[in-house]
Amino acid sequence: MKNIAILGSTGSIGTQTLEVIKAHPKQFRVIGLSGGTNLTLLREQIKLFSPKIVSVKSKLIADKLKADVPANIKIVYGEEGLIEVATFDEVDFVVSAVVGSIGLKPTIKAIEVGKQIGLANKETLVSGGHIVMELAKKHQVSIIPIDSEHSAIYQSLNGENIKQVKRIILTASGGTFRDKTREELRNVTIEDALKHPNWSMGAKITIDSATMMNKGLEIIEAHWLFNLPFEKIDVLIHPESIIHSMVEFQDLAIIAQLGTPDMKVPIQYALSYPDRIELNSKPLDLTEVGTLNFRKPDYERFPSLKMAYQSGKIGGTMPTVLNAANEAVVEAFLQSRVPFIEIESLIHNVLDQHNSIINPSLEEIIAADLWARNAVKDLIINKGW
Repeated sequence: MKNIAILGSTGSIGTQTLEVIKAHPKQFRVIGLSGGTNLTLLREQIKLFSPKIVSVKSKLIADKLKADVPANIKIVYGEEGLIEVATFDEVDFVVSAVVGSIGLKPTIKAIEVGKQIGLANKETLVSGGHIVMELAKKHQVSIIPIDSEHSAIYQSLNGENIKQVKRIILTASGGTFRDKTREELRNVTIEDALKHPNWSMGAKITIDSATMMNKGLEIIEAHWLFNLPFEKIDVLIHPESIIHSMVEFQDLAIIAQLGTPDMKVPIQYALSYPDRIELNSKPLDLTEVGTLNFRKPDYERFPSLKMAYQSGKIGGTMPTVLNAANEAVVEAFLQSRVPFIEIESLIHNVLDQHNSIINPSLEEIIAADLWARNAVKDLIINKGW
């Protein structure tokens, strides 16, 4: 029996993680949940899984929740609440599935007390990869990726020698607007941008997919997870999302992981590792798929990819600023304050203003994150949006 805490239980990854746990009650038990502001769903999750500790966003929400749940369930809130859930004594395995850099500190604290990590929060490694991976090594903590692409690489490397890898290839659907020119993006709406062709994801990640910033962040995440230079990390557009990623070795053999676009596969793999257990889902039938298509990414069409490679190679606080600026701009877009076509240019402008701090401390990372968000606000005000 593995005792699980889920940071971000009411989001897309969190709810699917709970579906996996529900299907395997003899293998997994929910000890902790964090649910932000979605009280309705969180109440249902508490009723179904009876956790021992639950975190929400604010004291006001916590007080509301306390009136509805058994007194033996500990209710906490804010960043400290996330940390309490992540470090709770009985927890063995933490699924870090909150969206954004808010996941960094709870993940670090969980590692420091020896919890194993299922990482669905790529921003943790983008913002503080050098700290996280060093701590994981120090405390002998496994970080098992839940992103489908990184899970595919992780699975493809199983039993292999990382020193014999020629390159890894992250596949990308291309997102909602993969077949549109930049000119055609000028008048797209929020509703247009949220219609992902293959995957069911939260709003922020769906927008990141449309700009391909999601893949850019995954490039930086892969750099830290697999300890590979950026020159050995490639991206390939694969519209069908059947091949989830690939590893090419020195002898030119390529190993890939295939499957239907179903996040329960990498979620369950992370939870059950090193075992594989039955998953009740639609199996892949290649005769139904028929044809798989691939093309190289256009770095002018998708400038987020270029910014990610450049930021990753500069290192230090530059990836932190890339991520924080992106979070702030996407939030502004989802509030109808910024045109979709301007997302990348705003991020680029913030990056141009930043002087990277090499090998930053956690405090310097947090400061750079805040600086980037304020820089985005200033740019939006100056443009009169």
